[in-house]
Amino acid sequence: MHKTIETDVLIIGNGGAGLRAAIEASKANLEVMIVGRTLPGKAHTTMAEGGINAALGNRDPTDSIDEHFRDTVVEGGFLNDQRLVEILVNEVPERVYDLEDFGAVFDRTLDGKIAQRPFGGQSHPRTCYVGDETGHEMIMALTEEVRRRDLPHMDEVIVTRLLTVGKRCVGAFGIDMKSGDYLVFRAKATVLATGGGGRVYKVTSNPEEATGDGYSMAYEIGAELMDMEQVQFHPTGMIFPESAKGILVTEAVRGEGGLLKNIEGERFMARYNPSQMELSPRDVVARSIYSELQAGRGTPRGGVYLDISYKESDQILKKLPRMVKQFRNFADLDITKEPMEVAPTAHHFMGGVRIRVEDNRSTTVEGLYLAGEAEAGVHGGNRLGGNALAETQVFGARAGMFAAKFARMSTKPGVDRGQVEDEAGRLDSLLREGSKPQELRERIREMMWQYVGIVRDREKLHFALGEIERFRVELSQIGVGGGKKYNPEWYDAIVLPHMLATCEAIIRSALTREESRGAHFRSDFPKRDDDKWFVNVNVRKGSGGEMEVFTTPIVTTKLNPTTRSGGPSGRENYQIPRLQVRPRP
Repeated sequence: MHKTIETDVLIIGNGGAGLRAAIEASKANLEVMIVGRTLPGKAHTTMAEGGINAALGNRDPTDSIDEHFRDTVVEGGFLNDQRLVEILVNEVPERVYDLEDFGAVFDRTLDGKIAQRPFGGQSHPRTCYVGDETGHEMIMALTEEVRRRDLPHMDEVIVTRLLTVGKRCVGAFGIDMKSGDYLVFRAKATVLATGGGGRVYKVTSNPEEATGDGYSMAYEIGAELMDMEQVQFHPTGMIFPESAKGILVTEAVRGEGGLLKNIEGERFMARYNPSQMELSPRDVVARSIYSELQAGRGTPRGGVYLDISYKESDQILKKLPRMVKQFRNFADLDITKEPMEVAPTAHHFMGGVRIRVEDNRSTTVEGLYLAGEAEAGVHGGNRLGGNALAETQVFGARAGMFAAKFARMSTKPGVDRGQVEDEAGRLDSLLREGSKPQELRERIREMMWQYVGIVRDREKLHFALGEIERFRVELSQIGVGGGKKYNPEWYDAIVLPHMLATCEAIIRSALTREESRGAHFRSDFPKRDDDKWFVNVNVRKGSGGEMEVFTTPIVTTKLNPTTRSGGPSGRENYQIPRLQVRPRP
């Protein structure tokens, strides 16, 4: 048995992107339903500490939207869809002002403007912040705006499958974790804002629910995935105690003057990128730390030092209160007096579901729209710190707007009962005797960390692909005990196929791209090759159920990788519908 819930616009995900989509969709006077796996205010957005990028020019008047565009594309290795980057940089100032209207309180300059700080890879200090708790402030403001609008939401619901009729997405199947009941959501339009997939790696800054479900569910119904080889490893995650391993140490530490040093006390970034040092792009810093560790210049725990203790303690407490508490509570360490030990951690997926701009359809599946880390194309090969929160607000709003437009033109769809019965049967079949899903989950994560991590090569990737096939065979032996209400072991078993599909997409894309670009580094192809690999690598589900890999040309509007200027791709005559931008004093 299952319960059916009908709505006009279904939002899957209650993080920054999902909430912003719901707010925008509600402006069309439609029924909007938010479905989240976590409680309100607990989504991954709260863990984004450093800030949100917007070219406001409050700290540096020479900054501009064009400069923000250039930084995003250049540091993205020119893999970005530049039409999407234009949307991001042009609309994010207004989205920051929206957050203020919703109640977010940013740190201010002496003359009362929104404060901005420098972040890695950026030519100007343009990251707006609230100490080192920006994501938390944003999610609180968005949650309160959703409540003011009285938008219905269901929390602690795990969505396991998207439902289709023909080539149209008509909703989703899920489980109410509180009761164990099955839920069928019927919707005219669906927004997928499920975040990333960092939990397919052993060491990650991501929460437990970030297992790549959104990528897999979209792929299964015919959506294409793009740039999945581009997984960002944040250079600074905690490495001790073991229970805190991988927890993010915000880039704001380096933005406020934190210094990276090896065991010999050397500021080693001078060896790799002396012009930008600690504020080099994330992929550069992560590989530099990896190189130091490989050369034997790391700490006994396998990290390097990040030191801001030379600053005045009251300034550290003011600018980085969360980091002070985090290290005190987890590691019994006072960062105002001692250096932190850090190492790279799997952090952000630049790749994701491929979205379409030209005809205002979000994906290749009718009725399915994307927002936030679940989508691809904005960040290219390497995301600038501060652009993730920007993406949630800009493309969350746009997904909500376009989903609402589609819903207003659509009739309420039916649901394929066969799909519902198949999914219920699959989930029921896991409640049996068998091997524990946690054991397979941990082997997947260890394999991805060892063989598909910061530095890759053909031999490692082929081995990893073989492991994926072996793991799939083992899936048939998985079984869990207990009932359906609040059964974490059952949920682990349910998401294993999603994890494996996400892993396979990463591995096949990484095998295909025989060069090093952005976060993707091949030791057997260590150079960037613009002649051969100035393309996006995509995957889709083939007619026989196999994963097909194909490439598509990069969409450029302003910059190309050879001259870093000019170079329209022949597709420059496109129209971008924009959200209304209000004049601002």
